[in-house]
Formats: sequence, structure tokens, C-alpha cells
Amino acid sequence: MTARTTGPATLHWTSVDSPVGSLLLTADPTGVLTSLSVPGQKGGRTVQDGWLHDPALFREAEEQLAAYFAGELKEFRLELRAEGTEFRERVWAALDDVPYGATTTYGEIAARIGAPRAAVRAVGGAIGANPLLIVRPCHRVIGADGALTGYAGGLERKTALLSLEGFLQDSRP
Repeated sequence: MTARTTGPATLHWTSVDSPVGSLLLTADPTGVLTSLSVPGQKGGRTVQDGWLHDPALFREAEEQLAAYFAGELKEFRLELRAEGTEFRERVWAALDDVPYGATTTYGEIAARIGAPRAAVRAVGGAIGANPLLIVRPCHRVIGADGALTGYAGGLERKTALLSLEGFLQDSRP
């Protein structure tokens, strides 16, 4: 994945059906993905006046998401742009290094970015503000005790994503 920072531009959007619900994708006019939100997401986006509905711009993202949900893609190769504070951007970049099927903890993310142990709450806040669910894998961050702690998209979705990646065993009959 490649991260890019630029100024404000007209947002383009589309929605994509997925096993975890409808996904709202936004991008700048060049197709750089700026957000991926789910319904009911804490801090998630909703379509705004002035946004341009442009499904063709998202063809590559849609194909990669379909391959991911089919279990055929383990690493997204999409150009991303998320704007946040320097601290949040460091945390989000650390998320990109958590491999498919693995998890990490908030404390491990803090250590990766050189933040003190006391910054774990701030790391959690930055992870919770991740505007690129699924493609920037905040669902792979768990509590130090192994608990599936908060996820802006809901714990049911977090469980589904970790199950898809083989980290959790499916407990359905």
C-alpha cells in the first residue's frame, strides 16, 4: 500500500456489498482511496452533498475486496490517503505492517512507533479513528489479554474478519 497526503479535493464514492455489510468507499478524483466505512461505524462516513457517485473509479478496490473476502487476497495493493495528526498517521502506518492472519496489541503498536507504554490509550484512539477499515487492518489489534476489544465497525465484524483470516475458529454449528 502507498500512502499519500494532499489537500482537499472533490470526493468520489461508491458502495460495495460484502459479507460484513455494505461498504462505503471514498476516493479523490485520481482514485486514491480515502476511506472505507461500514453502516453504524463509530466515526464512519456517510454520503454528503457534492460527492460524486463514480463506481468505475473503484473497480480495482472492489476487485481486491472481493478477492479478500473470497480468501484469495492477503495483502491489499491500493493507493491510500488518510489525513490525521502525525501521531495518528504513524499508528496507521504501523497497522499496515500487521500481516494477514496475525494480531498485535495496542501496546505493541505503541512500541513500534516509539511511543511510551502510557500512550496505549492514545494509540487506541488513533486506531479507532482509522478511516480505512479492512484495507488498513485495525481489526487485527486485540487487547493485551487476547480479548477482542473495541472495533469502530463493531465486534461482530471484527470477529468475522479475524475468522476469515483464520485467526479465530468459526464457532457456528
